Amino acid sequence: MNLRIIRKKIKSIANVKKITRAMQLVSAVKMKKAQQEAIEGIPYRSFLNKIILKASSLVDKTYSPLLFSHTNNGKFLFIVISSNKGLCGFFNFSIFKFITKEVNLKTSDFLVLGKKGASFINKIGGKIIADFSHINFNNAVSPIFTEAVNKFLIGEYEKVYLIYNHFINAVKFETIKTQLLPTKLETQTLNEENIKNKKEYLIEPDPKKVIEEVLKNLVEEKIRGAIIESQASEHSARMMAMKNATDNAGEIIYNLTLLRNKVRQERITNELLDMVSAKISVES
Repeated sequence: MNLRIIRKKIKSIANVKKITRAMQLVSAVKMKKAQQEAIEGIPYRSFLNKIILKASSLVDKTYSPLLFSHTNNGKFLFIVISSNKGLCGFFNFSIFKFITKEVNLKTSDFLVLGKKGASFINKIGGKIIADFSHINFNNAVSPIFTEAVNKFLIGEYEKVYLIYNHFINAVKFETIKTQLLPTKLETQTLNEENIKNKKEYLIEPDPKKVIEEVLKNLVEEKIRGAIIESQASEHSARMMAMKNATDNAGEIIYNLTLLRNKVRQERITNELLDMVSAKISVES
């Protein structure tokens, strides 16, 4: 290989390495920010759930239409959260694989957030009823909530699910499916002390109105939490992908440098041989 071409390749790959290294650092900062937001939202959702449980004994079990299905038609709505951009390893592929295995396209419709997810669902023949990929993810919570709740309340879908990548740590995430509607409340064991405390609660104007609003907030927070966790997972996956790309670029540069030195040594050796041969020819 020509020495000039090798030098050119080393320079090009070095430039790519700088870009991937910069992207790795940016993704690390974004991941930490999204991770912190996800952690901060957990106590709020837990508190909402606790309020509902404390007030639920004071009203009928059908106190909210968000707690039971309004049809038995066997149709389901899946809210799929993916990414708008690539270069994030197997982040989107994990969601695609999960949908292929776990979702029946004949009985399911999709509400998507993320261009990659929308493109995949279109390719496999899934029906998308709404696509919010064109707006900022943080601003998509309210329209997704409104669309999903309205479709559920009019009985168009029996259940509504979220599919997203659940953030575990900086190097690990897991694609999960969680039921959004009808809302499932975390149960707790009631002992004598809890029952005594329940009797002391005074809820105004009345438990039904309070619980209805709290339930809506809980559903909305579940959507917001899923989006934040998905973003944290995306940044984590991109950080790892860019780290691998940076390491690979360094390895390629190392091998090309060895090749460059070898070619240069061969050229010098050939030049010396030519000089010696010419001298011998003149002397003889």
